[in-house]
Amino acid sequence: MNSSRKPVHLAVYDSLADWETGHTTAYLARAGYEIRTVGPTREPVRSIGGLRVLPDLALDDVRPEDSSLLILPGADLWDAGDDLAPFARKARAFLDAGVPVAAICGATAGLAREGLLDERDHTGAVSFYLAATGYKGGERYVDADAVTDGDLITAGPTEPVAFGREVFRLLGVYEGEVLDAWYRLYHDSDAEAYAVLQKAAAQ
Repeated sequence: MNSSRKPVHLAVYDSLADWETGHTTAYLARAGYEIRTVGPTREPVRSIGGLRVLPDLALDDVRPEDSSLLILPGADLWDAGDDLAPFARKARAFLDAGVPVAAICGATAGLAREGLLDERDHTGAVSFYLAATGYKGGERYVDADAVTDGDLITAGPTEPVAFGREVFRLLGVYEGEVLDAWYRLYHDSDAEAYAVLQKAAAQ
């Protein structure tokens, strides 16, 4: 574990889509980042897949200056009321402090409702999904697998690998040929990409 790096904070809440951030957190951990889970409180939450997660921290205890990145996974709760709105407000605090935020699937709608996508390029599941939030950023929607605009990464629910690619690029975990090879291996099952990664790991 690289003690000089600040932790990455992964938001966890009931109904979270547990498959959407697995590539990202696994390879951040391999790169030396501590992954700390953040719940609404310290009480356990349960994912869509039934996994029980005991948060390391409550949301109120997380400060941007103590973090390298805030990751917001999708969850049914993003579209079922305002329960997760505090996480979108925390994302605003992170972005205001110049600390990156990465949101995937339903979390993008939460950011849209918070007004964080009105003036940033972004993507999501589909444009009309975000339009239903009533946000003002429709003209900044990009039809792409994942989009980075400054310190904000967004991706749709079918793009967990592209989501990871953008996170790794932003944090400098992988770059150039190695970043491309990582993406091709996990997105395209490209066996040649594996050899590139093995060579890089041996250096």
